[in-house]
Amino acid sequence: RKALLKKIQHKTTANPMTVNPVDCHDVFNQNRANQSGVYTIYPSDQRFGIPVYCDADTAGKKWTVILKRSDGSENFFRPWDHYAAGFGDINAEYWLGLDFIHKLTTHKQQELNNSFSFNNGMKFSTFDKDQDVWNNNCARAYMGGFWYRYCHQTNPTGVYLWGNAAYGAPSLTGVIWRTWKGNVYSLKSITFKIRPV
Repeated sequence: RKALLKKIQHKTTANPMTVNPVDCHDVFNQNRANQSGVYTIYPSDQRFGIPVYCDADTAGKKWTVILKRSDGSENFFRPWDHYAAGFGDINAEYWLGLDFIHKLTTHKQQELNNSFSFNNGMKFSTFDKDQDVWNNNCARAYMGGFWYRYCHQTNPTGVYLWGNAAYGAPSLTGVIWRTWKGNVYSLKSITFKIRPV
């Protein structure tokens, strides 16, 4: 009986409790995955996991995708509560959610796969919660939700125009990246990814 008890105690102490991954960096570091795909993470104090797309293909690997636009299947002209909670289809187009992004970025310092110094220090704005510095509402004018200033150099949540020129659409409302393709061409796809620094 003592031998059996020692064996049970040894097994219990030899197998430490599994730590859930907080982000995609943890998913890949804990050898739970080695290729891009949908995985479950547990940001900060999150009791239940949330599915996210983890990118193992982009330079540096181990990215957590927080925004994905690729086919126009999702409407991004949405109110604040949608942007806070997240929306979309993880296998198509989606926004992870400000609440989850906040948990990920307060847990560890993160870097974004793109540089948006124009938007640094800005609060997130939607058509029903205007927090930009413009005297009008950037989110309403440019039909998206973003960390607008007055208003943008890029509009990743703008109207999806299937990679075409935004002629005929209201000015600057497409998925534009002004410093790369100008303010008329609407990008066919855009992805925002974060990872620990």
